[in-house]
Amino acid sequence: MLLPPHPVEEKKRSITVAPFECAWDEEFRFRETGRGCITFEASAHNDVTLVFREQPGSQHYHYKMDNSRHYIVILGSHRNKRLKIEVDGKTVVDVAGIGLCCSSSFQSYWISIYDGLISIGQGRHPNNNILFQWLDPDPNRNVQYVGLSSWDKHVGYRNISLMPSAPQNSILWSQIECAYVEPDGAGGHTRKQESKDGLDQRALANFLENWDFSDSIFVVGSERKVVPAHKVVLGSCGDFPFNLMMSRPAIELPSVSYPVLHSLLEYIYTGSTQISEWQLVSLLELSSQFKVKPLVMYCEEIIGCLKMSDAVSESSKKIQLSSGGSQAHQFYYFPFKAPLNTQKIEQFLVNGEHSDVNIYVNGHGLVTHAHKLILSLWSMTFDKMFTNGMKESSASNVFFEDVPVEAFFLLIQFMYSGELKVDIEEITPVLVELLLLSDQFGITALQFECCKRIMEFLSKHGHMTVTSEERVLDAILTWCMEACDCFNWTSVHELLSTSRPEKLFGGRLTAINTLLPFVRFPLVQPSVLHLMEKSNLAKNIEAFRQLVAEAIEFSNAGLRMATNTCERFHHRRSSYKELQYISDGDNNGVIYYAGTSFGKHQWINPVLAKNITVTASSPNSRYTDPKALVSKNYQATCFAGPRLEDGKMCSWWMVDIGPDHQLMCNYYTVRQDGSATFMRSWVLQGSMDGRSWTSLHVHEDDQTICQPGQFASWPITGQTALLPFRFFRVMLTAPATGVSNTWNLCICFLELYGYFR
Repeated sequence: MLLPPHPVEEKKRSITVAPFECAWDEEFRFRETGRGCITFEASAHNDVTLVFREQPGSQHYHYKMDNSRHYIVILGSHRNKRLKIEVDGKTVVDVAGIGLCCSSSFQSYWISIYDGLISIGQGRHPNNNILFQWLDPDPNRNVQYVGLSSWDKHVGYRNISLMPSAPQNSILWSQIECAYVEPDGAGGHTRKQESKDGLDQRALANFLENWDFSDSIFVVGSERKVVPAHKVVLGSCGDFPFNLMMSRPAIELPSVSYPVLHSLLEYIYTGSTQISEWQLVSLLELSSQFKVKPLVMYCEEIIGCLKMSDAVSESSKKIQLSSGGSQAHQFYYFPFKAPLNTQKIEQFLVNGEHSDVNIYVNGHGLVTHAHKLILSLWSMTFDKMFTNGMKESSASNVFFEDVPVEAFFLLIQFMYSGELKVDIEEITPVLVELLLLSDQFGITALQFECCKRIMEFLSKHGHMTVTSEERVLDAILTWCMEACDCFNWTSVHELLSTSRPEKLFGGRLTAINTLLPFVRFPLVQPSVLHLMEKSNLAKNIEAFRQLVAEAIEFSNAGLRMATNTCERFHHRRSSYKELQYISDGDNNGVIYYAGTSFGKHQWINPVLAKNITVTASSPNSRYTDPKALVSKNYQATCFAGPRLEDGKMCSWWMVDIGPDHQLMCNYYTVRQDGSATFMRSWVLQGSMDGRSWTSLHVHEDDQTICQPGQFASWPITGQTALLPFRFFRVMLTAPATGVSNTWNLCICFLELYGYFR
């Protein structure tokens, strides 16, 4: 634990650095060496200077005297004319007119380091509004501490936040808590937070001393200051006398000062706090009274250290107390920070303790006793429901219609545990229903986990990686029969001549109605469709009969359907728009559609219109231009350069269609630039978060592209064509042809097709 060298109020969040000095703090430290991001606001005439080192320096540290390995980023260098980057004292970047300062007001910046890739941008949201990028050919993967420095004038820093770094344009940034603390003018603090999209994103820190959903209060000090709190939060990390509150309106703390109570609550709600050294004993007594054991331990440890060093007990120096970060969970975003006990939170769902809302489903009855705060942390849908001023905001009973009960309870259970508690060995109808519900309630982590479970199951069953719709049908019927060997639909037709569906399919009979729409019946040969129409499957299973009849109707009407065109999407995915591949370089794809503002205006390059984001594996340059990749103009030289990922060389172009859109991709087109560096081994991938990727089409020694400027297109088949994604990338997995720069991905056009929402 690194203690501040001298008292600084709100040091973590608001600092003024004197000329030729540097501010360091244990809080200004990357969680992972070589990878991290700092966001901040700065006010200065020039020379906003940030130092990235393996170890922290001193207050009087100056980078001109540093002999150890480090990076330096200077915004507004040369009297506010240039951007500079130095490595170990040597200038590697010196460009004019970028990252300039404004002394009259605070400006927001972010600087990210990811395995030697230094990215600099404006605004609060990393990977947005990029000003400059530079890739270190010999990256220092040990930098971890950040120093806030200056040159010959004072520099003010505020709203400083350290967070994990991520590959460029990862959705991870929209899931990371990016809150900062500001004084509220009344001795307390308010917690603010903004999401990547400019929308409020609730985090537990937002509810610190917040009246929303509060169901308990403290009355503190002789001034009897009233402080709101939440039983479900307090009860998960300590022992608070809620049983006494049945007869008494509040927890009375007349001998406790407000700053001490605030530190206790801030530690509980955010996982860390600051307190003056002379108030440590009072905080220890209060945390002991309510049995907040981690805080008791930290207070005792620090007090013991201070006694050993004979420190003055009346010092006003600020002491930082931290729980050590968020609890370990399988998801990068989990709204409960230590010291909250997630097992206790789960138990509150089981026994209904401290609940303030009863969830009902019409036709079923009570589903569970829940907590509005917990539901609002995960889902903006629930948050708006409980805060929009409508009847649900104050009602203790909430009713839902047309919601599958079992899947709905699993969704709520996930919000309390962060875990998907279904059998990973099987794809059940409830898993499919849960996938749809997670989309409906905007729980991206659960939506991704459902897709991952489905893909894991399918990948373990080789016979389900199919090239024809009949084989999809056979796999569904085999699974519903719980058979070890594969049964084709004609075999099931024969079995149904002597057996009833209830006996043949048993408990999985209801699953058929859920799974059959995943068969693209319009792609089945018309002659086979007519056989299916007369089969025992059609006679005994209504869903099968309807889907076959609809496919025959389309066939008779002469409608030609491209890959993945199926009535089930019109029936079950009516919100998706079909963007169908017709020919190479046509105007029917997703990227062109985004260029028309999704059908609203005339075409303009979608990168310039900010309807999509295109990034490359290498920094932007004259020949690595995101807008060039999606323009309608042929580019003679257009490439993404190589980079190391997980110890392997690769290069890629990536398209982000935006947080509000998804695509089930069934075709894609690329165009070679004017060079003869032809790709031979590559992959098209999709992702929901820009971090975990699913391969949609793998190419090994593909000789299709053999001419400069050539178009080439490929279909996406199999189960991956049924999955929606936000991010797509074409990635080179082995060297291309040629004698030099064989890791350059030389394509000048990319288009995607499928079902878009």
